[in-house]
Amino acid sequence: MLSRRLPRVVKYGLYGSVAIGGTVTAAVKLNDGDYDSLAVVRLSRTAFTAVEIGRTYKSMLYSKEWDRSSQEYLEVKSQAHQIGAEKLLELCKANKGVYIKVGQHVGALDYLLPNEYVKTMRILHKDAPKNSVEELYKVMKQDLKRDPKDLFEEFEPEPLGTASLAQVHKAKLKDGTDVAVKVQHYFVRDNVKMDLKWMEFIIKTMSKVFPDFELQWLIDETKKNIAKELDFLQEGHNAERVADLFKNYKWLKVPKIFWEYSTERVLVMEYVSGGQVNDVKYIDEHKINRFDLCRKLGDLYSHMIFISGFVHSDPHPGNILVKKDPKDKDVTVYLLDHGLYAQLSEKFRYHYSKLWLSIIDRNRDDMRVHAEELGIRKELYGLFACMVTGRPWDSIMKGIGRTRPTSDEAKINIPK
Repeated sequence: MLSRRLPRVVKYGLYGSVAIGGTVTAAVKLNDGDYDSLAVVRLSRTAFTAVEIGRTYKSMLYSKEWDRSSQEYLEVKSQAHQIGAEKLLELCKANKGVYIKVGQHVGALDYLLPNEYVKTMRILHKDAPKNSVEELYKVMKQDLKRDPKDLFEEFEPEPLGTASLAQVHKAKLKDGTDVAVKVQHYFVRDNVKMDLKWMEFIIKTMSKVFPDFELQWLIDETKKNIAKELDFLQEGHNAERVADLFKNYKWLKVPKIFWEYSTERVLVMEYVSGGQVNDVKYIDEHKINRFDLCRKLGDLYSHMIFISGFVHSDPHPGNILVKKDPKDKDVTVYLLDHGLYAQLSEKFRYHYSKLWLSIIDRNRDDMRVHAEELGIRKELYGLFACMVTGRPWDSIMKGIGRTRPTSDEAKINIPK
């Protein structure tokens, strides 16, 4: 069945790519030479990549009959995955924006996708392409209706961090206040809807070639959340809400928002510094108590998930900084990037808490019941438990409180 589909996928994708590519030169002239932001260019790259990935699988895996249990087949399949992953990575880097965001999600899907894709796309977690200061100034001028040089005494050209939708720079206001300035990439807003359509196209193409690559849910989630993430004013309101919710957590700090300099695409915040929460060297050099830090983070997220139901949904290490308070020697945790929050219903929180209790008790029947209540098919309750805990099934059944994670836990086994 797959071998019959592949020629059509490749052939029609190639025809479409050539037709699209034929209009690129003229379109560039009409767009002041801004090649990368052209929808036709981005579409063409996507179509060509889909074709190339399809051809790779066709030539390597479907050009002859294989014994799919043989070592040779597994090695060739791994090679095909690696080639496909590298082509997808190059597409994400070239088109940037939403492509980077989807690629970053792929890089976090351990156990759910071929390891070659996960490892390759993980590069995007720390290596997202950046824009020039001139491109950032263009966005700020459009939104703030003022020249950034009239707003900032200093603006450091090297970003503190670059993400899929924006990048952050340290700056100094005219009154001397140090701030962090988050500016949306200039091409994102105009291209986001079309980018999602074509990213969906390439994922559907890959799922036809390789059925295990089923990521429609990821595109659906991105579509649902992208509008929230593109509205930096909403991000500012989220920051103020979470600061108020946790005002009794004296060790938690959320940067102040400077509303007079903020728009949907520009967010100016209090500048804070510290080490990333996973920087063990920094933590040890500054004599930060690891156990106290873990307890604080566990307390914070448990409160979000089980009590307030307002959950910071992008807790990667770059968004959680730690620093020792010189006054009381306690650790201060800075929570950054408030663009995406999940609002959990009371029903969800109830069944999620019961799921955790059933995992702790190693009660398979209750795991199945509460996983189903959370929308998980009953035969997938074990996989869901592994995803929730980050532990393999053997460790869950031995008791997650009794076994320590090992390097072999990547080799997960799922119950039937």
